Amino acid sequence: MSKRLDAVTLEVLWTRVISVVDEAAKAIVRTSFSTLSNEANDFACVLTDAQGRALAQNTGSIPSFIGTLPATVRHFIRELGADSMRPGDVLITNDAWMGTGHMSDVSVLKPIFHRDRLVAFSATTSHMPDIGGRIRAIEAREIFEEGLHIPLARLVREGRVDDTMVALIRANVRTPDQTMGDIWAQVSANELMERRVRALMDDYDLETLEALGDELFTRSERAMREAIRAVPDGTYRYGFRTDGTDAPFEFRIALTVDGDEIVADFTGSSPQQPRAINCVMAYTYAMTAYAVRCALLPGLPNNEGMYRPVKVVAPEGSILNPRFPAAVVSRATTGHYVPALVLGALHRVIPDRVMAGVGSPLWALSQSSTRDDGRPYTTVLFFNGGMGATPIKDGEHVLSWPSNISSTPVEVAERQSPLFFHHKRLRPGSGGAGRFRGGLGQDILIESRSPRPIVLSVMAERTKFPAPG
Repeated sequence: MSKRLDAVTLEVLWTRVISVVDEAAKAIVRTSFSTLSNEANDFACVLTDAQGRALAQNTGSIPSFIGTLPATVRHFIRELGADSMRPGDVLITNDAWMGTGHMSDVSVLKPIFHRDRLVAFSATTSHMPDIGGRIRAIEAREIFEEGLHIPLARLVREGRVDDTMVALIRANVRTPDQTMGDIWAQVSANELMERRVRALMDDYDLETLEALGDELFTRSERAMREAIRAVPDGTYRYGFRTDGTDAPFEFRIALTVDGDEIVADFTGSSPQQPRAINCVMAYTYAMTAYAVRCALLPGLPNNEGMYRPVKVVAPEGSILNPRFPAAVVSRATTGHYVPALVLGALHRVIPDRVMAGVGSPLWALSQSSTRDDGRPYTTVLFFNGGMGATPIKDGEHVLSWPSNISSTPVEVAERQSPLFFHHKRLRPGSGGAGRFRGGLGQDILIESRSPRPIVLSVMAERTKFPAPG
């Protein structure tokens, strides 16, 4: 096959690559142990080339992981070296700065070899039911309080499981069977992607995926640059205040459109906080790029090329780019405001392309206790607000944006824990006024029916400063 792919061949190969990651996602839903993966959809599957450049991400995944997971692959390549990787290796980490922004997400990678050559990486990230430490509480002052830290490491070496690593993880979490069950589900999904990629390369007699990647990234980057050029040059500013902790937080953006590039500068946002709500730069970048994509190029599937024209500036030591060892476990509490900032700035110049304010950040209820048989359990339940209205229609009700997390069904939540839901219903009239109204929020009344104490942690926002509109 020639190094340059024609449009038809590119479409066939890319569609097949996307089907690979989508099939892997279904495997995680089928085989994972916790509701975070099989109900809440809090995971992602990504396929990269041998350089760690994202070729595809599963269709229904967490959007931010397109920016964080390929970066994790590149960290492994840089720190461990591609030459040290062997067929049968499985790599693992939950490093917040090299991963997704908090240690609750465990990233599992597998180098894919074809004809004795490293050609790709299959990669998954999944939110664990428990990673030790505090129960997702913002009281943590530094990351060492937030649970087990897995550095860039091997879980499997040339097909042999590292029993010490498995024992280390199991010894540091409250629910070892659930946590390791979810990790092994990720391993299986990565192996499935490996098999499908090898079959694809055999079918098309490919030695590498570089030609596919180069063509895909070039075309996607060109499409994004064309979309940016359609926006008038200028610097567009936006900002707001949020609930915060002891005092409200400030979020500010100066979004500069310069030809075919966009620079998002978050200078002026609040400084790094002594609470577990700081948002690392990788997550800030991912949420910025995702919002730009939603406004300017929503129809193109995620890949590395489309984000190249997007640059992000956030002062080190700020709430959107904290210094290690800042506490970060509830980084969505602040990071979910990033897309709202981007869209608010773009509203100044392309109001017909962006939606109104949304009900994010999502709310999370984490709980931990023991069952009747004495075994410990942990669960995390997510509750979503409404989507903002657009110039052409009402917003969707109780839809998680920008995280794409699903709401665990009441029946499943009650089966997994001693909680009883008196009601979980749409809140009438909560969408705001206007020709087109925002999506509705929800009212929830929950009762604990456990005879034992339960440790609860609630991640909530928008109680003092509601969404605009």
